[in-house]
Amino acid sequence: MLPRLFTGVLLAAFALSIGIEGAHAGSYHVYACRTPAGASAPADGWSGSVTGTYSYARNTCQEPGGGALLAALGDETARTANADMATWAFSAPAGANITAATLWRAGDADGGGTLNASYQFWFAAPNNFNDPANAFGQCVSGSSCPVGFGSISQPLADENRVVVPSSHLGSHLYMNASCSGESGFPCQEGEHDPNGYAAAVYLYAADVTLEQGAGPSAGNVGGELASAAAVQGTSDVTFSASDPGAGVYEAVFSVDGQVVQSTVLDENGGRCRNVAGTTDGLAAFLYVQPCVASLSADVGLDTTGVSDGSHHLVVSVVDAAGNSAPVLDRTITVANPPPPGVPGPPNGSPASAQATLTASWTGTRRTALLTRYGQAARIAGRLTAPGGVPIAGAQIDVLATPAYVGATATPMAVAHTAADGRFDVRIPGGGSSRWLRLSYSARVGEAHAAATRTLTLTVRAGIGLTISPRTASVGGSIFFRGRLLGGPVPRDGKQLVLEARSPGSAWLEFDVIRADARGRFHASYRFKFPGPADYQFRVLSEPESDYPFAAGYSDAVGVYER
Repeated sequence: MLPRLFTGVLLAAFALSIGIEGAHAGSYHVYACRTPAGASAPADGWSGSVTGTYSYARNTCQEPGGGALLAALGDETARTANADMATWAFSAPAGANITAATLWRAGDADGGGTLNASYQFWFAAPNNFNDPANAFGQCVSGSSCPVGFGSISQPLADENRVVVPSSHLGSHLYMNASCSGESGFPCQEGEHDPNGYAAAVYLYAADVTLEQGAGPSAGNVGGELASAAAVQGTSDVTFSASDPGAGVYEAVFSVDGQVVQSTVLDENGGRCRNVAGTTDGLAAFLYVQPCVASLSADVGLDTTGVSDGSHHLVVSVVDAAGNSAPVLDRTITVANPPPPGVPGPPNGSPASAQATLTASWTGTRRTALLTRYGQAARIAGRLTAPGGVPIAGAQIDVLATPAYVGATATPMAVAHTAADGRFDVRIPGGGSSRWLRLSYSARVGEAHAAATRTLTLTVRAGIGLTISPRTASVGGSIFFRGRLLGGPVPRDGKQLVLEARSPGSAWLEFDVIRADARGRFHASYRFKFPGPADYQFRVLSEPESDYPFAAGYSDAVGVYER
């Protein structure tokens, strides 16, 4: 996903608020049934309930053309005061409160009233009681609204708009149609509106503002932006984040006090998407908990929009309510090469077109390394001019080519030499086998390389495996599920081998299966001989030309046969 750049005065002001301290409380809007622009929406957070026969709580919000939340009583029978009711209730999620709410509604109580009992509809908050402390917007047959409230033909008309009084705000909001009065007295039957309802209220739209006190947290920070002495092009930061409320929403990058980029981290299937339409600058969503509770992120910052030199970088993670937490706060040096065809400055001191570049895997003197999947590695090297003179402050470019047919080389990292000409490059885990080409040019950005060195990284296939159940008996079956942890996986999948053994004995192949194009696989095994016995099972991935990993195994999983 390409980064989304912030623009405008409001966002510039927001840039000044992004700092190392997270906000104490944030807010966001949740639209229900319709957005303020009239688009259809779900009614997340609302739940319906009824008491009494011919009481209705219906949700037609997402029907073609738009609908409503309906609370209604039919006229088919006499209703009993304070016993017959239809209700829709909105509940704020844990840790949040309603700080504002606007409703668009219409309805009537056409069933009329009798002695000590009448049809009516009403709203209540924060408790569902029909008394002045909680109820508002009441329509009582024959008194407060003889011809009903609002326009059924124009759902978002101004006459349908009701602002919930601030004194009623809390954690819940209710809408009711009822027979109310003195307990035990009946409302009459046989009187109704054209739809057959003695009392009915339609909620066409709701705009609820929720405030969340607790904010996100972040950890496990890594990537070039977190550690590299100098960066160029698109450089990344990796981190994990979690949020106890509305969920993890964005990563915000601030350079020298100005927001330069904001990236949505996980749209959560479209739920974590700001549908906008607010007038207060807050984000708006269609779900009360729109974004994922936790995630691992790898986000790139395009540094070509930042001038070369030293800059103060702050990266923050922001939840859907606008609360923020620090991810990274450091000074970086931006050193982008000049455009093609434009000579760059000398690369290092003393820059040399006859330089010598040496490099090997840290801890060895070798240019080839075999690692397990997910294991990071480091390259150590040195750059010298003729006579062994160290070249200081030089840029070393690292390009990676995955080990499969048709793969192309892509920039992976940039290293810079120290005063003694030495440099160090971290190769993060999680990638495939690849060839790494380190190159030095006498001038920054020059296409011709004065010195190169190629290293090979071979990565064993990583495989996740679960087996259930872990205890079985003769005639019973166990089921294998798992996935290849690295990719790309060939379009027609990848062949895998199932192996088993008794603990301490040799592994034996007993089945060949195939993972799909996403690397996922499943299989089963039925025990044919009685126990008791202990077994271990694992999955083997053997080398194939179109899967860029060496042979690798899953962890062994134990199963006991009774």
